[in-house]
Amino acid sequence: MINITTNVKPSSHIRRRQTLALVLLVVCGVINYLDRATLAVANEYIRADLGLSLGQMGLLLSAFSWSYALCQLPVGALVDRIGPRWLLGIGLVVWSVAQAAGGLASTFGWFVIARIALGIGEAPQFPSAARVVSNWFPVRARGTPTGIFNSASPLGVALAPLCLPPLIAATSWHWAFFATGAMGLVAAVVWLVLYRDPVHQKMSEEERAYLEVEASRDAAPKAASTSWLALFRYRTTWGMMLGFFGSVYLNWVYLTWLPGYLRTERHMEFAHVGIAAAIPFMCGFAGALVAGWASDRVAQGAASPLLGRRNAVVVSTLGMVAFTIPAALVDSNVVAVACISIVIFLANASSACAWSLATVAAPPSRIASLGALQNFGGFLGGALAPVLMGYIAQSWSFVPALLTGAGIAFLGAMSYRYLVVRPIPEL
Repeated sequence: MINITTNVKPSSHIRRRQTLALVLLVVCGVINYLDRATLAVANEYIRADLGLSLGQMGLLLSAFSWSYALCQLPVGALVDRIGPRWLLGIGLVVWSVAQAAGGLASTFGWFVIARIALGIGEAPQFPSAARVVSNWFPVRARGTPTGIFNSASPLGVALAPLCLPPLIAATSWHWAFFATGAMGLVAAVVWLVLYRDPVHQKMSEEERAYLEVEASRDAAPKAASTSWLALFRYRTTWGMMLGFFGSVYLNWVYLTWLPGYLRTERHMEFAHVGIAAAIPFMCGFAGALVAGWASDRVAQGAASPLLGRRNAVVVSTLGMVAFTIPAALVDSNVVAVACISIVIFLANASSACAWSLATVAAPPSRIASLGALQNFGGFLGGALAPVLMGYIAQSWSFVPALLTGAGIAFLGAMSYRYLVVRPIPEL
């Protein structure tokens, strides 16, 4: 059960709904990232089968992120208007079909189209999750559940190099896409059957007080008459977009290229790469959970929830920068993997804190919208990372490619620090 300390305690009914919502979000999130990571795990097989260069593989790895990033612009507003249940359910179906279609791709062009469709389908996942947390948890108790749903990201990436290589070895890389696509279709049915948003008419006064104690709003507010585009008037929005660009860029350098980097640059045996690539992302799983819990503690003692959660993002992102530099430069594979593990731990801590920041920086009616705009900025970085990483590695080596990522992440941390200074008022 979820046990969050607030002035008003949740009833057993609320706790059950919170727990169910988080379990469903984690399951969907794990499948989401298994689907994203399948291409990275099967990198060598697909390159050999389709005859792709490192640069072309970088383009293929980034195709998902471009459509995913662009779809963040409308999807946040749609989640705020329609609700997370139907948006995420439809998204699960679309992305699962697209994932399975990737297994049928026989040319570079068709594979790109499948990855673009995957990005469109996966776009509602995290804005929906942010909306679910804001619906079921009060303001100062959102860090822990945000960390829990964010932990699905590194968990899915960690499971991919452990679970998919045996399937690929026994069959072919195509079946890795078919199997993960089928899992998503099952999850879509389970989500739509089990998840519900709060319905205040069916709640007691105490339950309504718990959910509204700090938010003072309905859990599923009517969409504001002002367009979500008005969020662009505030420097907080720009700080969150630019800051997440830097953090996600460096995270996606590892997410999309880590298995290939370990094989190509550090000459690890394929049998060892799966374990070596999984360790950092298991650390990332822990990072998301620890950061969610810690950000609640910091927010409760900070001058404001916004400043507490923003500072946690800044510190985590600067830590990513600090440990990427030795990861790029050391000769020892063991030390490099250890440094990368710390980077991924901090990357997922930063992501969890960034999503919890969105729930306190946004006006109550635009939480999913602001979270989606931050994610849009982040996945512009996520789209650029595999392309730039591939071409720098092809032209020089992976060392300057990693150091470039560290520099971009540093600029992102500074954007959070100096642009995100106050919450956005109701539009």
